[in-house]
Amino acid sequence: MNKNTVLAWSFVVALGGFLFGFDTAVISGAEKAVQLFWSLSEFQHGLTMAIALIGTVMGAAMGAYPSDKLGRKTTLFLVAALYFFSAIGTALAQDWNIFIIFRFLGGIGVGVSSVTAPIYISEISPAKSRGKLVGLFQFNVVLGILVAYLSNYFIGQGGEESWRWMLGVQAFPSLIFFILIFFVPESPRWLLLHRGKKEEATAIMQKVSGKQAEQDIELILKNQQKTQTKGEGRLFSKANNLPIMLAVLFAIFNQVSGINAIIYYAPRVFEMAGLGAQSSLLSTVGIGLVNFIFTLLAINFIDKVGRRKLMFIGSIGMIGALSLVSYAFFSGVTEGMAITVYLMLFIAFFAFSQGAVIWVFISEIFPNDVRAKGQTLGSLTHWVMAAIITFCFPALTELLGGGYTFLIFAGCMVLQLLYVWKLMPETKGKSLEDMGDAMPLH
Repeated sequence: MNKNTVLAWSFVVALGGFLFGFDTAVISGAEKAVQLFWSLSEFQHGLTMAIALIGTVMGAAMGAYPSDKLGRKTTLFLVAALYFFSAIGTALAQDWNIFIIFRFLGGIGVGVSSVTAPIYISEISPAKSRGKLVGLFQFNVVLGILVAYLSNYFIGQGGEESWRWMLGVQAFPSLIFFILIFFVPESPRWLLLHRGKKEEATAIMQKVSGKQAEQDIELILKNQQKTQTKGEGRLFSKANNLPIMLAVLFAIFNQVSGINAIIYYAPRVFEMAGLGAQSSLLSTVGIGLVNFIFTLLAINFIDKVGRRKLMFIGSIGMIGALSLVSYAFFSGVTEGMAITVYLMLFIAFFAFSQGAVIWVFISEIFPNDVRAKGQTLGSLTHWVMAAIITFCFPALTELLGGGYTFLIFAGCMVLQLLYVWKLMPETKGKSLEDMGDAMPLH
């Protein structure tokens, strides 16, 4: 196996995650300027902030179709094009309606990317390093968020229309991503199962698993016969009930941890805790750095200790950290850096577990013939829950206060711990075709 070749392919495709993170976070630096530029009402401003997320939900919902019909590689070309035109369109828009359309297109790119990129990487990765390679996607998402914050900070010094450059600068990495995709092959599993191109698939598989390529190809074909007998290529069949349940619950728990509420509303949370505006912004940058560092750590451990053990550690840590945040609000002792430290502790445990594991685990547990559909279901669940939690968080904190809000998040992580203990199988080191043997419940 040429490890460097597979790593290079995975890194190129994982750049879709970088653009995913950048596109998601970049609007935070431009939203106030955009509101002033077009004198937007509260409804229009809310729609401006939410439209990309709406596009993401739609992109996630339809992500399986181009991945299966056109191929993983062609779909990644489309994703790169969506990111590029979204960046150019939003930067040059002179009309708010046009701006909204291009932000929506960028959101579709994010949604499709969250389906296709993890599938592609899982399908070209050797079993022993698949966790780390698919984990590159989440690493790049976090890196994209961090670079977007830094980019916004530096470009923001450039005057009242600097928001155009904030949004437009994404065109450069989008173009690089588009060019680099030319140098990666199509997924061998897609070529074999969706186009019947055995020779082409074998040639690519030889670069992945060397002399074992022929054996891997036969295993894929044998597995296809078995899964088609059970489920006839349909996602919603009895044979797929367990992976469907695992993926949907995993995606729900990802968001009911409160992660998106904390990422999107970090300055608001810190100001609730009594910090000033500048201290809140500084603490937000700190959260971004902690997220980045612990995601990097996780992708170096995920193939060594396994997905399940990371989730055990993370669940216990998140319960503790969220409980501390809740206690701080209840006790009224929110002065100083206590809340900041507790939230950073939460981010560290989240990044080390859920953040790094979600795209790896969901991309592994479905049979080859329904993997794109399964990834779509998991990704769609994730983004719908992200939209609900993001929408509800301000109202929750207003109605219940910080103490009860974070206590609810902590309670959800107790349920996640039970899920990991009783339901979640370990998938490290297993080929995608042998994954069914990992499914018996604990």
